[in-house]
This record gives sequence, C-alpha cells and structure tokens, in this order.
Amino acid sequence: MGKIILNKIKLFGHHGCIPEEKFIGNNYLINLEIEVDFSNAYINDELSSTIDYVHLYSIVKEEMKIRSKLMEHLAKRIITKLKIFKKLKYAKIKICKKNPPLKGIIEEVCVVLEE
Repeated sequence: MGKIILNKIKLFGHHGCIPEEKFIGNNYLINLEIEVDFSNAYINDELSSTIDYVHLYSIVKEEMKIRSKLMEHLAKRIITKLKIFKKLKYAKIKICKKNPPLKGIIEEVCVVLEE
C-alpha cells in the first residue's frame, strides 16, 4: 500500500453562506491524500497501475468551480468523485478557507473529511 499526497493546492472559489462570499470569493488551500495499492506500479513502472495525480488535481479543480455553501459539502463532493478510481482504498481531504469573514483575526478555517 502507498499514498499519493497533493499538498497545498491553491485555488479560488465562491463557497460560503454569507452572500458576499458568493460574489467576492476567497482563496483556498487544499491537501488531498489517497491510499493506493502500489504493488503493480513499482514492478511494471506503468501509470495505469496507479492513480494519476494529474487527474486527481483536475477533479479538485473542477469541483472547486461549483459553489457550495459549506466546505463540508465541497469535501464530500470531491471524495465522491474520487471513487471513480477502482484502485482507491482511502481518501482524506483538508480544505482551508484563507482569511474567512469573521469578526476577528484568523488566518484560515479548515474542514477535514476521511473515507
């Protein structure tokens, strides 16, 4: 078993419950970690024996374009999309909204979902 980890994906999105977030948007930082059986990949050196991280990135990027009120909803949508990969054994996603609209100073607010 092995892991593929995409760290600190930086994307922009219009997620949130506050009306201004729908129009203004915000910056997000996403970490994605998946577990895959690498036993064939490290023997035959073929991309088809693993999960292509380019495809993983494109799924995250496309789902970030679809507005959600909650980051929890967004996280679940992304993990659900990842289930197209038969080799996927486990997925963990962390989505952080940078500079959330709170009455205070906070760098980010994050949600984590594991399946």
